[in-house]
Amino acid sequence: MANQDDQFKKVIAHAKEYGYIFQSSEIYDGLSAVYDYGQNGAELKKNIREYWWKAMVQLHDNIVGIDAAIFMHPTTWKASGHVDAFNDPLIDNKDSKKRYRADVLVEDYVAKIEAKIDKEVAKAEKRFGDSFDKIQFLATNPRVLGYQEQCDTILKRLGKSLEKEDLADVKALIEELGIADPETGSKNWTDVKQFNLMFGTKLGATADTAMDLYLRPETAQGIFVNFLNVQKTGRMKIPFGIAQTGKAFRNEIVARQFIFRQREFEQMEMQFFVRPGEQKEWYEKWKETRIKWHKSLGLGEDLYRFHDHEKLAHYADMAADIEFKFPFGFKELEGIHSRTDFDLGNHEKFSNKKLQYFDPELNKSYVPYVIETSIGLDRMFLAVLSTALVEEALENGSTRTVLKIPAVLAPTKAAVLPLVKKDGLPEVAQKIVDDLKWDYNVTYDEKDAVGRRYRRQDAVGTPFCITVDHQTLEDNTVTIRHRDTMEQRRVAIDDLSSMIKKEVDIKTWLLKSL
Repeated sequence: MANQDDQFKKVIAHAKEYGYIFQSSEIYDGLSAVYDYGQNGAELKKNIREYWWKAMVQLHDNIVGIDAAIFMHPTTWKASGHVDAFNDPLIDNKDSKKRYRADVLVEDYVAKIEAKIDKEVAKAEKRFGDSFDKIQFLATNPRVLGYQEQCDTILKRLGKSLEKEDLADVKALIEELGIADPETGSKNWTDVKQFNLMFGTKLGATADTAMDLYLRPETAQGIFVNFLNVQKTGRMKIPFGIAQTGKAFRNEIVARQFIFRQREFEQMEMQFFVRPGEQKEWYEKWKETRIKWHKSLGLGEDLYRFHDHEKLAHYADMAADIEFKFPFGFKELEGIHSRTDFDLGNHEKFSNKKLQYFDPELNKSYVPYVIETSIGLDRMFLAVLSTALVEEALENGSTRTVLKIPAVLAPTKAAVLPLVKKDGLPEVAQKIVDDLKWDYNVTYDEKDAVGRRYRRQDAVGTPFCITVDHQTLEDNTVTIRHRDTMEQRRVAIDDLSSMIKKEVDIKTWLLKSL
């Protein structure tokens, strides 16, 4: 656990030092759980968003994108269930006066048991070497099976208690497991209470006439209320999807783990409308499609797992999370939910407007069912960043810090470096920058020895360094260095653009997921 904590601290420090993420309003001592994306962070975020959008919208003939407003009519949130049911179970420690999410305390306890399983696997791997069969070990080792059973029993009970809103049993579970305040070790807990997560605001010129509004806690409702507008204007035939990315806001009392849980965050959501009765088949199809998209980035196959929900949200008949192994353990990265006809049906009821689709093949109208895929852009950013940060020991005994961001997502694709600041080399380097920047985000760097410049670009995550030297003046060739392998090759200036394209092109990467 300590090593994981150290790694996470390094990720947070690196994010600030290299212009990825800053504490919001830092000069005023910041704002808890609110962050700003710096010059490199903004580019990485944009690239992740684009990678999702192209895979989701551009490559699907039957999915279109919208951009709905953050402010919505307040009845929207009554219809969606957020006014009555958008709550977190919170528990206070009487001694430390700290507040925690009760379900997260239990999940963190389970994560410690899972860490013991990882330890057993690592020990066995060491003992058996190449002949080690991980799947068989996990399925047969008595100690591992005992730990696994413990985890399953705890999570099942937690799920059932939350589903029945039996908050007394959630408290009883915390006490039975001997869960202590993570900061002080105190086990002196209050009862568990529900807390609504929506931010309230006002719309109007004067206090008397102002309307009570909410900042949206999810982007999905903007899709549902526009269902008919999109379907009719786009002449969409079921099955079809509507996608959207945008800000959402939740008054997280226990916001923590850097950008993993924030009060202002960005979602990438797609709602896929299907015939009632066909939801199971589409749910399975979207689970498979989404996990392939994640794995196309090459962060590591073993960093993902599906977690089927014990406790289903009030609108769902099936739900699963794609969990990712962050430095603090496996946590939700994306949710895939079969939302039935709850949303459109409720909006129809509350608005008194028909939200139905006339199916020419069946010759009847119905309220479509919905399969949702919903991913946190900030969480995806953290998954990429925390996996990419590596400290490597080199052959000469030194180490280098390198950010191995998938080249397709890297904020800057190439850095152009003149070997020295004279003899016409900077002018040639600048011309290469001017040519490449039409297609790629590139940078020019002439400060320090070239080795130090390589290290700096490694730490920022730039996939290529292009060095202009005296030979360039003779034969129009440059040295191109690859970030991950540090391999250097001599290439013609005219070939640079096509070489970079081969490595960073979205098509090359997304084809892996098809």
